[in-house]
Amino acid sequence: MVMTTQQASLEPDRRQRPDVSRPPRSIGRLLERAQVRVGGSQPWDIEVHHPRMYSRALGQGTLGLGESYVDGDWDCNALDELFTRLMRVDVETQVAGWARVRLLVEALRHRVLNLQAPHRAFQVGERHYDVGNDVFERMLDSRLIYSCAYWEHARTLEEAQEHKLDMICRKLRLQPGQTLLDVGCGWGGLARFAAERYGVSVLGITVSKEQLALARERTRGLPVTFELTDYRDLKGRFDCIVSVGMFEHVGPKNYRVYFDRLRQLLAPEGLFLLHTIGNHVTAAATDAWIDRYVFPNGKLPSARELAQALEGRFLIEDWHNFGNDYDRTLMAWWRNFEAAWPELRERYDARFYRLWKYYLLSCAGFFRSRQGQLWQLVLARRERAGTYRSYRPQGDAQSPGNECRPPLQRRTRQDGVTVASP
Repeated sequence: MVMTTQQASLEPDRRQRPDVSRPPRSIGRLLERAQVRVGGSQPWDIEVHHPRMYSRALGQGTLGLGESYVDGDWDCNALDELFTRLMRVDVETQVAGWARVRLLVEALRHRVLNLQAPHRAFQVGERHYDVGNDVFERMLDSRLIYSCAYWEHARTLEEAQEHKLDMICRKLRLQPGQTLLDVGCGWGGLARFAAERYGVSVLGITVSKEQLALARERTRGLPVTFELTDYRDLKGRFDCIVSVGMFEHVGPKNYRVYFDRLRQLLAPEGLFLLHTIGNHVTAAATDAWIDRYVFPNGKLPSARELAQALEGRFLIEDWHNFGNDYDRTLMAWWRNFEAAWPELRERYDARFYRLWKYYLLSCAGFFRSRQGQLWQLVLARRERAGTYRSYRPQGDAQSPGNECRPPLQRRTRQDGVTVASP
């Protein structure tokens, strides 16, 4: 992500200009379908400050719409609901003119180029995850879990993320002494949880230097190791593998390479849990604004793409969708970010604030509209014996047998190795 330190004025130009309340006919028709008005009284209606907003949206589609918002050309009191309404009518499929040409160019770009090739693997870390740990520390929960929480029995973001981590560990059937590979380990929250609560040894990999440094600091003294590396360079054998919120950066051209490599790394009797955002349909390209300003080179898989890539490589033991929970997670992140802004503004400017507001709330609309899905797949090699029974938390999260495990007691052996005792 590009971060600017220059303080830019977002106050709209008040000099005389054309009537901004009357959008071009093509834009007006799209907004009408979504029941959105320019200058209306509903929270999801748009207030246009500068007429160039229309030409940018017509010429560049979602890229122009997002850039003009960050530039202060328009506002909306409820961006999350605006995008929910726009995406419910699939407005992005109805663009015309130059916006459609740009969409076709993006689709061709994804089809021809391998945007997630090894030499590009670290770009998303440098441009998004390395933006500043202070932003994520104030926006996320205490473990810095930057993926969809599980809200069924939770009242707070902290509870919802802990329940998600525990659900992952239970789905993997983790046992003390096992080895776990965490592909895309973030700031080490899952690795630390699995080591403390389930007594496993963890290797986590990331493409973010900022994540790597903080993850090592937060897991000091635990049987956890982190490396700055790409999944294609991994070697070894692990009892279980987990990948949370990383598959979105793999790209369709690499799906088979990704699954082939992880199959080689997984023990024959092991389990692999894949946690990923999904798209409700197979899309030719990712959203242009998200690609440029948030997650470069990303691509959301569809169910068909996943199934095709897995065929002959892994058996699907379980497929769990809780995409609605991502809407609630994103809104919790936005509230935390907004509450922390008086402190963050000392380092980040007004454009940064508008960019992150647009990112978080437009993504909330993506999931609320049901275009966005959140999937957890439990995968196994065909050699694995026995029957896998799907796990879902049941009843009151505080009831006996359903609460998260307390930390295991740790002891140091005579050889100096720290281990967990059940």
